[in-house]
Amino acid sequence: MWQSRRGQRLIIQAWFAAGAALLIAYVVWRATLLDLDFDYMSSRAGFALANEWVLPYDPDESRLAAYRVGVWNTLRLVVVGIVLATILGILTGLARLSSNWLISRLATVYIETVRNTPLLVQIFFWWIAVFLAMPQISERVNLFGVVYVSNRALALPSVESQGPVWLWGVLLLASLAVAWFTRRRLAAIEARTGRSTHPIGYAALIFIALAVVSFLATGLPLGITTPEIVSSGAGIQQYSGGLGITPQFAAVLVALVTYTATFIAEIVRGSIQSLPRGQSEAAMAIGLSAYQRMTLVIMPQALRVMIPPLTNQYLNLTKNSSLAIAVGYSELLFVSNVVINNAGHAVPMFIIVLFTYQAMSLVISLGMNWLNSRVQLAGT
Repeated sequence: MWQSRRGQRLIIQAWFAAGAALLIAYVVWRATLLDLDFDYMSSRAGFALANEWVLPYDPDESRLAAYRVGVWNTLRLVVVGIVLATILGILTGLARLSSNWLISRLATVYIETVRNTPLLVQIFFWWIAVFLAMPQISERVNLFGVVYVSNRALALPSVESQGPVWLWGVLLLASLAVAWFTRRRLAAIEARTGRSTHPIGYAALIFIALAVVSFLATGLPLGITTPEIVSSGAGIQQYSGGLGITPQFAAVLVALVTYTATFIAEIVRGSIQSLPRGQSEAAMAIGLSAYQRMTLVIMPQALRVMIPPLTNQYLNLTKNSSLAIAVGYSELLFVSNVVINNAGHAVPMFIIVLFTYQAMSLVISLGMNWLNSRVQLAGT
């Protein structure tokens, strides 16, 4: 047994299993010695938070309510960052492959400059050198009386509920289903007859028309509020109403987007270059335009190569959002540190943080794995 290859493999696996069991037993034993009481999360928070989003918050609420605000702030940063980084990364990757010498070189300089600079340094650069350097609120830039730019915040008009938004949302889903069915029907007719039926265009028009009709039928459930400048009793000016984008959020978002987009751009470039040149040449031979070649032939095939590394970049962006604590943005790690300084219980608090990041990463992974399964060839 000692001299046979199979026996050696069994012995090595047995030693590995025993070591893993001892390690797990030690971790479990150490965990039983920790104070993992989470009742402190239901106590009064006693501290204020900036950058509230969706969830209103008051210092008299519980620490769990404060943590929920931090989670929502992180989700806002991650979702918006993923969308913008994907758009910028795809455009930059295509620009890198452009036959235009200037566009290609500009994309190359952007990629090589940004991706070789630490992300934390970029966050501080955007925060200190750009957004905090904007005019003070007393010298704000006024754009058409509805947009204000200052180092306090970028104040924009916002949408607020003034009716049955849930009903309009249900009607929107129904409109989307009708548009999707219309697109499939017209696409099938086009494939069968060879006559152009413009399925995407008609589906979009149907969706927009149904959305407008349902919006009017439900009594205008959404309204627009514009920001205003108000003065407190001490004469301090501040924004009231509208949507305020703070320098902290803007700095972290811009840094995350521009940094992650450089890696996405290289993924896009490599995925496209991995395809045989005959694919593009065949598309040119049948008279497809450059846009049609890219959207109908190249990108659908490149997605099969692109999605797995793209998932890694989305996960990196999610975890890199924790660097927002450096500029005081109220994301979940910032709120967790405030709770620890306020009430202690560092180990239970960090366990909550770990599980929160793990949950967000699993949701992203599941969504991207589903998308990856949809674009793969049957039988592969």
